[in-house]
Amino acid sequence: MTRQGCCVVSTQDAGNFLDRLEGLSKVILPEIMEQALLETGRGKQKACRLSHPVMLWVVLAMGVLTHLPIRQVFKHARRRRPGEKTPSRSNLCEGRQRLGVEPVRRVFDLVVRPLATPQTPGAFYKGLRPMGIDGTVQDVPDTPANAARFGRSTGGRGDAAFPQVRKVSLVELGTHVEVAMAIGGWHDSEQKLVGQLFDKIPADALLIEDRGFFSYEHWKTLDSQGVKLLLRVKSNMILQPIQRLPDGSYFAKIYRRLMRATRIATASWCESSNTRWMIRNGPAMARSICC
Repeated sequence: MTRQGCCVVSTQDAGNFLDRLEGLSKVILPEIMEQALLETGRGKQKACRLSHPVMLWVVLAMGVLTHLPIRQVFKHARRRRPGEKTPSRSNLCEGRQRLGVEPVRRVFDLVVRPLATPQTPGAFYKGLRPMGIDGTVQDVPDTPANAARFGRSTGGRGDAAFPQVRKVSLVELGTHVEVAMAIGGWHDSEQKLVGQLFDKIPADALLIEDRGFFSYEHWKTLDSQGVKLLLRVKSNMILQPIQRLPDGSYFAKIYRRLMRATRIATASWCESSNTRWMIRNGPAMARSICC
């Protein structure tokens, strides 16, 4: 019978794990980890076997060795210290709790950024960097703290089995790098969370969003920041062409909800089949690039 926290790993798999950790160490340098700990108040600590730097590296390693128990992750993360005794699972969990989430968030902020260059195949379109925003919902452990913080969905048969986290992500489409994310509970809408990502959008981005994100206020906010937008909108929007273009696209006016013809925004529209797309290029109207 295998003891708790133990697993049998083949030599080939062990080599793959070491390759992953070696790659991770080239992306997240020790200097970055030290900076993250200092900036989050974890820099000074009494001598401890499971110190904050040790536990931060273990937690980061858990992100690439997701299918291994924490004791096995510790062994691989500390592979350069042969003969070191592996702590118990409970001690490692306590070390994670002492570390907290703030240093991990700070490492993310210091490291993660768009990676594509103009030479990256398929990563740019006419000098713009395609970026996408979309959301997802994920189950989290059924604990009182998670239920109070995130909530859970309900239906005709009662509450869901697990609390759920709603995440909205900003992704560089050419490399699939998740540049930023906003986390909320199940009751938080994507439209509410997406505003937290606006200041993370690169200046050279062409932002692509699905129909659920479009609103007049959302569009005007991003347009005022100079963000180029390519947005899908719902098919029940009434779009009255005011000028048709040779390629089949047309200009239309979008109004603030419950407002009359004042304070309008003008955009370039393209209609193909049952899907309409919008793009706003800078302060002047531009022809749509989606047709």
